[in-house]
Amino acid sequence: MRRRRKTKILATLGPASSTPQMIRALFEAGADVFRINMSHSSHAVLGELHHTVRSLEETVGRPIGILVDLQGPKIRLGTLPGGAREVRNGDRLKLVRKVSADDPADIPIPHAEVFAALQPGECILVDDGKIRFRIESSTREWAEAVVEAGGTLKDKKGVNLPDTILPIPAMTPKDRSDLEAALHLGVDWIALSFVQRPDDVAELKKVVGGRAGCLAKIEKPKAIEWLPDILDISDALMVARGDLGVELPIQDVPGKQKYITRAARKAGKPVVVATQMLESMITAPVPTRAEVTDVANAVFEGADAVMLSAESAAGQYPVEAVSMMDKIAMTVEGDPLYVSIIDAQRNEPEATTADAIMAAVHEVTKTIHARAIVSWTKSGSTALRAARERSDAPIIALTPTLEVSRRLSLVWGLHCVYTEDAQDLDDMVDRAARFAFQEGFAKPGERIVVTAGVPLRTPGATNMLRVAFVGPQKGE
Repeated sequence: MRRRRKTKILATLGPASSTPQMIRALFEAGADVFRINMSHSSHAVLGELHHTVRSLEETVGRPIGILVDLQGPKIRLGTLPGGAREVRNGDRLKLVRKVSADDPADIPIPHAEVFAALQPGECILVDDGKIRFRIESSTREWAEAVVEAGGTLKDKKGVNLPDTILPIPAMTPKDRSDLEAALHLGVDWIALSFVQRPDDVAELKKVVGGRAGCLAKIEKPKAIEWLPDILDISDALMVARGDLGVELPIQDVPGKQKYITRAARKAGKPVVVATQMLESMITAPVPTRAEVTDVANAVFEGADAVMLSAESAAGQYPVEAVSMMDKIAMTVEGDPLYVSIIDAQRNEPEATTADAIMAAVHEVTKTIHARAIVSWTKSGSTALRAARERSDAPIIALTPTLEVSRRLSLVWGLHCVYTEDAQDLDDMVDRAARFAFQEGFAKPGERIVVTAGVPLRTPGATNMLRVAFVGPQKGE
Protein backbone atom coordinates (compact mmCIF):
# COMPACT_ATOMS: atom_id res chain seq x y z
CA MET A 1 0.00 0.00 0.00
CA ARG A 2 1.68 3.19 -1.20
CA ARG A 3 1.05 6.44 0.67
CA ARG A 4 0.47 9.56 -1.39
CA ARG A 5 2.26 11.79 1.11
CA LYS A 6 5.69 12.01 2.71
CA THR A 7 4.72 13.16 6.21
CA LYS A 8 3.93 10.19 8.44
CA ILE A 9 0.96 9.76 10.79
CA LEU A 10 1.35 8.34 14.29
CA ALA A 11 -1.95 7.18 15.84
CA THR A 12 -2.40 6.33 19.52
CA LEU A 13 -4.29 3.13 20.32
CA GLY A 14 -6.79 2.99 23.16
CA PRO A 15 -10.33 2.03 24.12
CA ALA A 16 -11.76 3.47 20.91
CA SER A 17 -9.21 1.71 18.70
CA SER A 18 -8.17 -1.61 20.20
CA THR A 19 -9.96 -4.17 18.01
CA PRO A 20 -8.29 -5.75 14.96
CA GLN A 21 -11.00 -4.26 12.75
CA MET A 22 -10.48 -0.72 14.04
CA ILE A 23 -6.67 -0.94 13.92
CA ARG A 24 -6.88 -2.08 10.30
CA ALA A 25 -9.29 0.77 9.55
CA LEU A 26 -6.82 3.26 11.05
CA PHE A 27 -3.99 1.83 8.95
CA GLU A 28 -6.07 1.99 5.78
CA ALA A 29 -7.05 5.57 6.62
CA GLY A 30 -3.38 6.51 6.78
CA ALA A 31 -1.73 5.55 10.09
CA ASP A 32 1.94 4.56 9.58
CA VAL A 33 2.99 4.00 13.21
CA PHE A 34 0.90 3.03 16.22
CA ARG A 35 1.56 4.45 19.70
CA ILE A 36 0.78 2.55 22.90
CA ASN A 37 0.67 4.84 25.94
CA MET A 38 1.81 2.99 29.06
CA SER A 39 0.09 5.60 31.27
CA HIS A 40 -3.13 3.81 30.34
CA SER A 41 -2.02 0.30 29.28
CA SER A 42 -1.27 -2.86 31.24
CA HIS A 43 1.27 -5.41 30.03
CA ALA A 44 -1.60 -7.63 28.91
CA VAL A 45 -3.08 -4.83 26.82
CA LEU A 46 0.37 -4.03 25.42
CA GLY A 47 0.78 -7.66 24.36
CA GLU A 48 -2.64 -7.82 22.72
CA LEU A 49 -2.15 -4.59 20.77
CA HIS A 50 1.35 -5.63 19.69
CA HIS A 51 0.02 -8.98 18.42
CA THR A 52 -2.81 -7.28 16.52
CA VAL A 53 -0.49 -4.81 14.78
CA ARG A 54 2.01 -7.52 13.85
CA SER A 55 -0.80 -9.67 12.44
CA LEU A 56 -2.02 -6.71 10.39
CA GLU A 57 1.52 -6.11 9.15
CA GLU A 58 1.71 -9.69 7.89
CA THR A 59 -1.68 -9.38 6.19
CA VAL A 60 -0.98 -6.13 4.34
CA GLY A 61 2.66 -6.89 3.56
CA ARG A 62 3.97 -3.52 4.76
CA PRO A 63 6.26 -2.71 7.72
CA ILE A 64 4.29 -0.99 10.49
CA GLY A 65 6.02 0.75 13.38
CA ILE A 66 5.03 0.39 17.05
CA LEU A 67 6.00 3.09 19.57
CA VAL A 68 5.67 2.49 23.31
CA ASP A 69 5.41 5.70 25.34
CA LEU A 70 6.69 5.34 28.91
CA GLN A 71 4.69 7.19 31.56
CA GLY A 72 7.63 8.81 33.31
CA PRO A 73 7.67 10.29 36.81
CA LYS A 74 4.39 11.92 37.82
CA ILE A 75 4.47 14.62 40.50
CA ARG A 76 1.06 15.18 42.14
CA LEU A 77 -0.44 16.88 45.18
CA GLY A 78 -1.34 14.73 48.15
CA THR A 79 -4.75 14.60 49.83
CA LEU A 80 -5.95 18.03 50.89
CA PRO A 81 -7.49 18.21 54.38
CA GLY A 82 -11.12 19.17 54.00
CA GLY A 83 -11.17 18.52 50.25
CA ALA A 84 -11.00 21.17 47.51
CA ARG A 85 -9.67 24.54 48.59
CA GLU A 86 -9.72 28.02 47.06
CA VAL A 87 -6.45 29.97 46.92
CA ARG A 88 -6.24 33.61 45.85
CA ASN A 89 -3.54 35.82 44.40
CA GLY A 90 -1.22 37.02 47.13
CA ASP A 91 -2.08 34.23 49.60
CA ARG A 92 0.89 32.78 51.45
CA LEU A 93 0.95 28.99 51.71
CA LYS A 94 3.04 26.31 53.31
CA LEU A 95 3.90 23.29 51.17
CA VAL A 96 4.71 20.19 53.23
CA ARG A 97 6.36 16.89 52.38
CA LYS A 98 3.42 14.69 53.35
CA VAL A 99 0.79 12.45 51.76
CA SER A 100 -1.91 14.29 53.71
CA ALA A 101 -1.57 17.47 55.78
CA ASP A 102 -2.79 17.80 59.38
CA ASP A 103 -3.19 21.57 59.20
CA PRO A 104 -5.94 22.71 56.80
CA ALA A 105 -3.69 25.60 55.78
CA ASP A 106 -0.93 23.29 54.50
CA ILE A 107 -0.59 21.91 50.96
CA PRO A 108 0.82 18.36 50.86
CA ILE A 109 3.23 17.26 48.14
CA PRO A 110 4.40 13.69 48.92
CA HIS A 111 7.65 13.84 46.93
CA ALA A 112 10.95 14.22 48.81
CA GLU A 113 12.78 14.98 45.57
CA VAL A 114 10.72 18.15 45.10
CA PHE A 115 11.79 19.60 48.45
CA ALA A 116 15.39 18.49 47.88
CA ALA A 117 15.57 20.59 44.71
CA LEU A 118 13.34 23.63 45.30
CA GLN A 119 15.05 27.01 45.52
CA PRO A 120 13.65 30.45 46.40
CA GLY A 121 12.33 32.27 43.34
CA GLU A 122 11.34 29.10 41.50
CA CYS A 123 7.82 28.47 40.25
CA ILE A 124 5.40 25.62 40.94
CA LEU A 125 2.45 25.01 38.60
CA VAL A 126 -0.61 22.95 39.59
CA ASP A 127 -3.43 21.48 37.48
CA ASP A 128 -1.89 22.06 34.03
CA GLY A 129 -0.67 25.51 35.01
CA LYS A 130 -4.04 26.87 36.11
CA ILE A 131 -2.58 27.66 39.56
CA ARG A 132 0.90 29.11 40.10
CA PHE A 133 3.01 29.48 43.25
CA ARG A 134 6.35 31.27 43.69
CA ILE A 135 8.75 29.82 46.29
CA GLU A 136 9.98 32.26 48.96
CA SER A 137 11.91 29.84 51.18
CA SER A 138 12.41 26.10 51.38
CA THR A 139 13.85 23.21 53.36
CA ARG A 140 13.83 19.46 52.81
CA GLU A 141 10.53 19.17 54.71
CA TRP A 142 8.55 22.26 53.75
CA ALA A 143 8.50 25.37 51.59
CA GLU A 144 6.79 28.73 51.86
CA ALA A 145 5.19 30.13 48.71
CA VAL A 146 3.06 33.01 47.51
CA VAL A 147 0.14 32.48 45.12
CA GLU A 148 0.65 34.28 41.80
CA ALA A 149 -2.36 32.76 40.01
CA GLY A 150 -5.18 31.47 42.21
CA GLY A 151 -7.96 28.94 41.72
CA THR A 152 -9.42 25.76 43.16
CA LEU A 153 -6.88 23.23 44.47
CA LYS A 154 -8.02 19.61 44.35
CA ASP A 155 -6.56 16.29 45.53
CA LYS A 156 -3.97 14.54 43.37
CA LYS A 157 -3.71 17.27 40.74
CA GLY A 158 -0.52 17.28 38.66
CA VAL A 159 2.44 19.44 39.67
CA ASN A 160 4.95 20.95 37.21
CA LEU A 161 8.26 22.55 38.17
CA PRO A 162 9.52 24.40 35.08
CA ASP A 163 12.49 26.06 36.82
CA THR A 164 13.71 23.03 38.76
CA ILE A 165 15.89 20.11 37.73
CA LEU A 166 14.55 17.31 39.89
CA PRO A 167 17.03 14.77 41.29
CA ILE A 168 14.98 11.83 40.07
CA PRO A 169 15.90 9.00 37.69
CA ALA A 170 14.70 9.19 34.12
CA MET A 171 12.63 6.04 34.62
CA THR A 172 10.47 4.94 37.50
CA PRO A 173 10.24 1.26 38.55
CA LYS A 174 6.99 1.11 36.55
CA ASP A 175 8.78 2.50 33.49
CA ARG A 176 11.53 -0.10 33.78
CA SER A 177 8.98 -2.90 34.03
CA ASP A 178 7.04 -1.52 31.06
CA LEU A 179 10.27 -1.11 29.09
CA GLU A 180 11.32 -4.71 29.60
CA ALA A 181 7.87 -5.92 28.55
CA ALA A 182 8.00 -3.77 25.41
CA LEU A 183 11.51 -4.85 24.47
CA HIS A 184 10.62 -8.50 25.02
CA LEU A 185 7.80 -8.14 22.50
CA GLY A 186 10.06 -6.40 20.00
CA VAL A 187 8.57 -2.92 19.65
CA ASP A 188 10.31 -0.45 17.37
CA TRP A 189 10.44 2.82 19.34
CA ILE A 190 10.56 3.72 23.02
CA ALA A 191 9.48 7.26 23.96
CA LEU A 192 10.93 8.68 27.17
CA SER A 193 8.73 11.22 28.98
CA PHE A 194 9.83 14.33 30.91
CA VAL A 195 13.42 14.33 29.65
CA GLN A 196 15.43 16.96 31.52
CA ARG A 197 19.01 16.33 30.44
CA PRO A 198 21.13 14.11 28.14
CA ASP A 199 21.84 11.65 30.97
CA ASP A 200 18.14 10.72 31.01
CA VAL A 201 18.32 9.51 27.42
CA ALA A 202 21.68 7.85 28.01
CA GLU A 203 20.10 5.81 30.81
CA LEU A 204 17.32 4.65 28.49
CA LYS A 205 19.73 3.79 25.67
CA LYS A 206 21.87 1.74 28.03
CA VAL A 207 18.89 -0.43 28.96
CA VAL A 208 17.53 -0.64 25.40
CA GLY A 209 20.90 -1.71 24.03
CA GLY A 210 19.98 -1.10 20.39
CA ARG A 211 16.86 -3.26 20.51
CA ALA A 212 14.64 -0.26 19.65
CA GLY A 213 14.94 3.38 18.68
CA CYS A 214 14.99 5.86 21.59
CA LEU A 215 12.77 8.93 21.20
CA ALA A 216 13.13 11.84 23.62
CA LYS A 217 9.96 13.78 24.38
CA ILE A 218 10.76 17.47 24.66
CA GLU A 219 8.21 18.80 27.14
CA LYS A 220 10.31 20.64 29.74
CA PRO A 221 12.15 23.98 29.40
CA LYS A 222 15.34 22.41 30.75
CA ALA A 223 15.29 19.93 27.85
CA ILE A 224 15.27 22.82 25.38
CA GLU A 225 18.34 24.29 27.10
CA TRP A 226 20.07 20.93 26.67
CA LEU A 227 18.61 20.24 23.20
CA PRO A 228 21.87 19.91 21.18
CA ASP A 229 23.21 17.31 23.62
CA ILE A 230 19.87 15.49 23.93
CA LEU A 231 19.55 15.41 20.15
CA ASP A 232 23.07 14.06 19.79
CA ILE A 233 22.32 11.01 21.92
CA SER A 234 18.67 10.39 20.91
CA ASP A 235 17.42 8.55 17.82
CA ALA A 236 14.39 10.84 17.44
CA LEU A 237 12.55 13.72 19.14
CA MET A 238 8.93 14.54 19.92
CA VAL A 239 7.62 18.07 20.39
CA ALA A 240 5.25 17.17 23.26
CA ARG A 241 3.28 20.38 23.41
CA GLY A 242 1.06 19.40 26.34
CA ASP A 243 3.44 19.82 29.26
CA LEU A 244 5.66 22.13 27.20
CA GLY A 245 2.72 24.53 26.95
CA VAL A 246 2.24 24.34 30.72
CA GLU A 247 5.83 24.93 31.74
CA LEU A 248 6.58 27.58 29.11
CA PRO A 249 4.55 30.70 28.39
CA ILE A 250 2.07 29.29 25.91
CA GLN A 251 2.92 31.91 23.30
CA ASP A 252 6.51 30.62 23.25
CA VAL A 253 5.53 27.10 22.15
CA PRO A 254 5.22 27.73 18.35
CA GLY A 255 8.72 29.18 18.18
CA LYS A 256 10.16 26.32 20.23
CA GLN A 257 8.36 23.84 17.98
CA LYS A 258 10.10 25.32 14.93
CA TYR A 259 13.45 25.35 16.72
CA ILE A 260 13.17 21.69 17.74
CA THR A 261 11.90 20.61 14.31
CA ARG A 262 14.70 22.35 12.44
CA ALA A 263 17.38 21.13 14.82
CA ALA A 264 16.23 17.53 14.37
CA ARG A 265 16.12 17.85 10.60
CA LYS A 266 19.62 19.32 10.52
CA ALA A 267 20.83 16.34 12.56
CA GLY A 268 19.03 13.93 10.22
CA LYS A 269 16.87 12.50 13.00
CA PRO A 270 13.08 12.06 12.94
CA VAL A 271 10.90 14.59 14.76
CA VAL A 272 7.24 14.13 15.72
CA VAL A 273 4.86 17.01 16.45
CA ALA A 274 2.22 15.98 19.01
CA THR A 275 -0.63 17.05 21.31
CA GLN A 276 -4.03 18.59 20.55
CA MET A 277 -3.50 18.57 16.80
CA LEU A 278 -7.14 17.69 16.06
CA GLU A 279 -8.43 17.89 19.64
CA SER A 280 -12.01 18.84 18.72
CA MET A 281 -12.36 15.57 16.77
CA ILE A 282 -12.54 13.71 20.07
CA THR A 283 -16.22 14.65 20.03
CA ALA A 284 -16.81 16.19 16.57
CA PRO A 285 -16.59 14.63 13.08
CA VAL A 286 -14.67 17.64 11.69
CA PRO A 287 -11.82 19.73 13.16
CA THR A 288 -11.68 23.47 13.66
CA ARG A 289 -10.00 25.65 11.05
CA ALA A 290 -7.28 26.50 13.55
CA GLU A 291 -6.50 22.79 14.09
CA VAL A 292 -6.22 22.21 10.34
CA THR A 293 -3.80 25.14 10.15
CA ASP A 294 -1.81 23.71 13.06
CA VAL A 295 -1.34 20.36 11.32
CA ALA A 296 -0.56 22.13 8.04
CA ASN A 297 2.12 24.27 9.69
CA ALA A 298 3.86 21.15 11.05
CA VAL A 299 3.83 19.65 7.55
CA PHE A 300 5.10 22.89 5.97
CA GLU A 301 7.88 22.90 8.57
CA GLY A 302 9.02 19.45 7.41
CA ALA A 303 8.17 17.40 10.52
CA ASP A 304 8.66 13.69 9.95
CA ALA A 305 5.37 12.79 11.61
CA VAL A 306 2.27 14.30 13.16
CA MET A 307 0.55 12.51 16.02
CA LEU A 308 -2.97 11.86 17.24
CA SER A 309 -3.47 11.17 20.96
CA ALA A 310 -6.96 11.05 22.47
CA GLU A 311 -8.43 11.69 19.01
CA SER A 312 -7.63 8.11 17.95
CA ALA A 313 -7.31 6.48 21.39
CA ALA A 314 -10.56 7.53 23.05
CA GLY A 315 -12.42 9.79 20.62
CA GLN A 316 -15.71 9.21 18.88
CA TYR A 317 -14.18 9.58 15.40
CA PRO A 318 -10.76 7.86 15.34
CA VAL A 319 -10.82 6.81 11.66
CA GLU A 320 -12.10 10.21 10.56
CA ALA A 321 -9.30 11.90 12.53
CA VAL A 322 -6.61 9.84 10.78
CA SER A 323 -8.28 10.40 7.41
CA MET A 324 -8.43 14.15 8.02
CA MET A 325 -4.75 14.26 8.95
CA ASP A 326 -3.95 12.29 5.79
CA LYS A 327 -5.92 14.78 3.64
CA ILE A 328 -4.27 17.80 5.26
CA ALA A 329 -0.77 16.40 4.71
CA MET A 330 -1.44 15.47 1.09
CA THR A 331 -2.96 18.87 0.33
CA VAL A 332 -0.07 20.77 1.91
CA GLU A 333 2.53 18.67 0.11
CA GLY A 334 0.77 19.44 -3.16
CA ASP A 335 0.77 23.18 -2.49
CA PRO A 336 3.03 25.22 -4.83
CA LEU A 337 4.67 26.86 -1.80
CA TYR A 338 5.55 23.58 -0.08
CA VAL A 339 8.66 22.66 -2.08
CA SER A 340 10.10 26.19 -1.88
CA ILE A 341 9.57 26.32 1.91
CA ILE A 342 11.16 22.90 2.41
CA ASP A 343 14.08 23.74 0.09
CA ALA A 344 14.71 27.01 1.92
CA GLN A 345 15.40 25.03 5.10
CA ARG A 346 18.02 22.74 3.54
CA ASN A 347 21.39 22.79 5.25
CA GLU A 348 24.82 22.68 3.69
CA PRO A 349 26.16 19.10 3.73
CA GLU A 350 28.75 18.17 6.32
CA ALA A 351 32.26 17.52 5.05
CA THR A 352 31.77 13.74 4.91
CA THR A 353 31.51 11.33 2.00
CA ALA A 354 28.02 10.22 3.04
CA ASP A 355 26.66 13.77 3.25
CA ALA A 356 28.28 14.75 -0.04
CA ILE A 357 26.76 11.71 -1.77
CA MET A 358 23.29 12.53 -0.47
CA ALA A 359 23.54 16.17 -1.49
CA ALA A 360 24.52 14.94 -4.95
CA VAL A 361 21.59 12.49 -4.96
CA HIS A 362 19.24 15.39 -4.27
CA GLU A 363 20.67 17.49 -7.11
CA VAL A 364 20.86 14.65 -9.63
CA THR A 365 17.31 13.56 -8.85
CA LYS A 366 16.02 17.09 -9.38
CA THR A 367 18.07 17.69 -12.55
CA ILE A 368 17.07 14.52 -14.42
CA HIS A 369 13.54 14.37 -12.93
CA ALA A 370 14.16 10.88 -11.57
CA ARG A 371 10.98 9.13 -10.52
CA ALA A 372 12.37 7.80 -7.24
CA ILE A 373 15.40 7.51 -5.01
CA VAL A 374 16.15 3.93 -3.97
CA SER A 375 18.30 3.58 -0.86
CA TRP A 376 19.75 0.25 0.15
CA THR A 377 20.23 0.44 3.91
CA LYS A 378 21.24 -2.11 6.52
CA SER A 379 21.36 0.05 9.66
CA GLY A 380 18.97 2.73 8.41
CA SER A 381 21.61 5.48 8.16
CA THR A 382 21.57 5.71 4.34
CA ALA A 383 17.78 6.10 4.28
CA LEU A 384 17.89 8.68 7.09
CA ARG A 385 20.41 10.74 5.16
CA ALA A 386 18.23 10.54 2.05
CA ALA A 387 15.19 11.70 4.04
CA ARG A 388 17.09 14.64 5.53
CA GLU A 389 17.48 16.15 2.06
CA ARG A 390 13.66 16.33 1.73
CA SER A 391 13.75 15.49 -1.98
CA ASP A 392 10.66 16.02 -4.10
CA ALA A 393 11.02 12.45 -5.37
CA PRO A 394 9.76 9.54 -3.24
CA ILE A 395 12.36 7.48 -1.41
CA ILE A 396 12.23 3.69 -1.40
CA ALA A 397 14.19 2.26 1.53
CA LEU A 398 15.22 -1.34 0.84
CA THR A 399 16.58 -3.20 3.85
CA PRO A 400 17.33 -6.84 4.72
CA THR A 401 16.53 -6.12 8.38
CA LEU A 402 12.85 -6.27 9.31
CA GLU A 403 13.39 -4.27 12.51
CA VAL A 404 15.01 -1.44 10.52
CA SER A 405 12.13 -1.34 8.02
CA ARG A 406 9.65 -0.97 10.88
CA ARG A 407 11.71 1.71 12.62
CA LEU A 408 12.08 3.72 9.42
CA SER A 409 8.31 3.82 8.95
CA LEU A 410 8.37 6.91 11.23
CA VAL A 411 10.68 8.83 8.88
CA TRP A 412 9.60 11.47 6.36
CA GLY A 413 9.27 10.32 2.76
CA LEU A 414 10.42 6.73 3.24
CA HIS A 415 8.53 3.88 1.61
CA CYS A 416 10.04 0.93 3.45
CA VAL A 417 10.46 -2.50 1.87
CA TYR A 418 11.84 -5.51 3.71
CA THR A 419 13.78 -7.69 1.29
CA GLU A 420 16.77 -10.03 1.17
CA ASP A 421 20.13 -8.35 0.76
CA ALA A 422 21.64 -7.73 -2.68
CA GLN A 423 24.30 -10.18 -3.81
CA ASP A 424 26.48 -7.70 -5.72
CA LEU A 425 26.38 -4.25 -7.30
CA ASP A 426 24.53 -5.37 -10.45
CA ASP A 427 21.93 -7.20 -8.37
CA MET A 428 21.54 -4.08 -6.21
CA VAL A 429 20.76 -1.88 -9.22
CA ASP A 430 18.55 -4.44 -11.00
CA ARG A 431 16.43 -5.08 -7.94
CA ALA A 432 16.18 -1.39 -7.14
CA ALA A 433 14.65 -0.84 -10.58
CA ARG A 434 12.34 -3.82 -10.14
CA PHE A 435 11.09 -2.60 -6.75
CA ALA A 436 10.55 0.91 -8.12
CA PHE A 437 8.27 -0.62 -10.74
CA GLN A 438 6.53 -3.14 -8.47
CA GLU A 439 5.79 -0.55 -5.79
CA GLY A 440 4.26 1.80 -8.34
CA PHE A 441 6.88 4.55 -8.38
CA ALA A 442 8.35 4.22 -11.88
CA LYS A 443 7.44 2.85 -15.30
CA PRO A 444 9.69 1.16 -17.87
CA GLY A 445 11.98 3.70 -19.50
CA GLU A 446 11.94 6.07 -16.51
CA ARG A 447 15.02 6.81 -14.42
CA ILE A 448 15.72 6.25 -10.75
CA VAL A 449 18.68 7.17 -8.54
CA VAL A 450 20.19 4.34 -6.50
CA THR A 451 22.35 4.94 -3.43
CA ALA A 452 24.04 2.56 -1.03
CA GLY A 453 27.21 1.78 0.84
CA VAL A 454 29.93 -0.22 -0.91
CA PRO A 455 31.26 -2.76 0.03
CA LEU A 456 27.83 -4.19 0.70
CA ARG A 457 26.68 -4.96 4.24
CA THR A 458 28.84 -2.14 5.68
CA PRO A 459 26.59 -0.09 7.99
CA GLY A 460 26.88 3.69 7.70
CA ALA A 461 29.18 3.68 4.64
CA THR A 462 27.00 5.59 2.16
CA ASN A 463 29.36 6.21 -0.77
CA MET A 464 27.62 5.21 -4.03
CA LEU A 465 25.29 7.01 -6.43
CA ARG A 466 24.00 5.33 -9.57
CA VAL A 467 21.42 6.41 -12.15
CA ALA A 468 19.46 3.49 -13.59
CA PHE A 469 16.66 2.99 -16.08
CA VAL A 470 13.65 0.89 -15.20
CA GLY A 471 13.63 -1.81 -17.84
CA PRO A 472 10.72 -3.79 -19.32
CA GLN A 473 9.10 -6.04 -16.76
CA LYS A 474 7.77 -9.53 -17.23
CA GLY A 475 4.32 -9.37 -18.62
CA GLU A 476 4.88 -5.92 -20.16
